Amino acid sequence: MKTKSKKWIPEICYEEDSNIPFINVPNNEEDPAMLFIFVNRATGEFEPGPKGEELPVMEMDLRQFADMKILKDRLPGSTYDEVRKCLGLQPLKEAEAAGKKITMNVAKNVGGEVG
Repeated sequence: MKTKSKKWIPEICYEEDSNIPFINVPNNEEDPAMLFIFVNRATGEFEPGPKGEELPVMEMDLRQFADMKILKDRLPGSTYDEVRKCLGLQPLKEAEAAGKKITMNVAKNVGGEVG
């Protein structure tokens, strides 16, 4: 059984040729259910730095990103679809149907079989 350590902090990494980040999860840890990330934006203002240099003033906004699999497994289907809608996604059944259609078209175009 995996034990969750309060000391383990996920590190967000990127492959050189990919925009999709990943997290290396140690074998004895659980996948994170939620990630907290600060989103920083320059305000357009500046303040003096430690050596008198101009440093941009940043506005920091803490955001939370949840594991959609946990939400899918624990929420009623209609509630999960509302969450998806709020995120700009199709309801799950519509998204699954669209995904199957794409898979069939790709298989057809490459001359493969669809299982």
